Amino acid sequence: YETANSNVHRSMNPLGEKATKMYEGARKTVAQFIGAKNSEEIIFTKNATESLNLIAKTLGKKILKKGDTIVLAITEHHSNVVPWLELKKEIGIDLLYILLDENGNFDMEAAKKHLSEKNVKILSIAHASNALGTILPIEEIIKVAKINKVIVIVDVAQSVAHIPIDVQRLGCDFLVFSGHKMYGPTGIGVVWGRKKILESMPLFLGGGDMILEVTQDDFIAKELPWKFEAGTPHIAGAIGLAAAVEYLQSIGFEKIQKIEKELTEYLYKKLSSLEILEIYGPKTDKNHLPLYAFNVKGVHAHDVADLLGNAGICIRAGHHCTMPLHRFLGIPASARASLAFYNTKEEIDIFVKALIEIHKKFK
Repeated sequence: YETANSNVHRSMNPLGEKATKMYEGARKTVAQFIGAKNSEEIIFTKNATESLNLIAKTLGKKILKKGDTIVLAITEHHSNVVPWLELKKEIGIDLLYILLDENGNFDMEAAKKHLSEKNVKILSIAHASNALGTILPIEEIIKVAKINKVIVIVDVAQSVAHIPIDVQRLGCDFLVFSGHKMYGPTGIGVVWGRKKILESMPLFLGGGDMILEVTQDDFIAKELPWKFEAGTPHIAGAIGLAAAVEYLQSIGFEKIQKIEKELTEYLYKKLSSLEILEIYGPKTDKNHLPLYAFNVKGVHAHDVADLLGNAGICIRAGHHCTMPLHRFLGIPASARASLAFYNTKEEIDIFVKALIEIHKKFK
């Protein structure tokens, strides 16, 4: 805003050229961050929600017909459920959900069964649960999907700040995430897709900057990635996202994962020692992000969050945009505590002590 405050791809002046260079430079930074072959495969959106909607409303409408099936996990965020439910209403597709087993783990046997069914066309799944913190065996899941010639969409919004992502190694067809969950700005998200598939997809939005030519009767759209970026983009958001990528890379995932592993183990040890808590998901600190969903027995999650907030401890409470999961668990809401590499064991101790005091207050 101070040194390159201009629109991109339009202004033929030094400010505009500088802004365009920074914006497209951000695209290259993001491409390298996730192992994309080229920056044309990176599409900037508002968030992971818009990214998933973009795929559902373009690819979904193009390839799906009545009777086709989408496979999801019961742990999915609403942004990976509602767009497919819309297509269910519009086209008549079916949705199959992979449930959790009796220990709260992702049911791999159920996944294999569902993905081998005749009419399955797309698997759309999160790398890690935003509500439970469970990390799914995503590479194994994708291999099963590919054996059955199923298109794979992976949502890494919850994992991208904690686990290094490489789309080539994963072998998925699409990948989505948001900037705000990796220390970047709000209002910026990403779709990565295989070039051949992206080129075959119809437009998501129409308007400025995504066209080569418009007549009274027709138009010609631009090539990738601009065909999917109609209107003035979130320029500062994209540049801020690139800065967040560079910030993570400056620390290094090896260091981040080492710190977060210790914090996750410590948090789980402390929470699991409290009989006043009900913890949801697998009872383990392995294959787990540094976050846990729980309830204080006899206290509503909203009250827990409110009282913790008054003590300067910020958590989230509610259904975490995962109402199907919460219905599956048989609860209306849960509290969710999340950590990052900048948190400390001392802060965990303060948090746990506060939970004990809250339980005493409602006893």
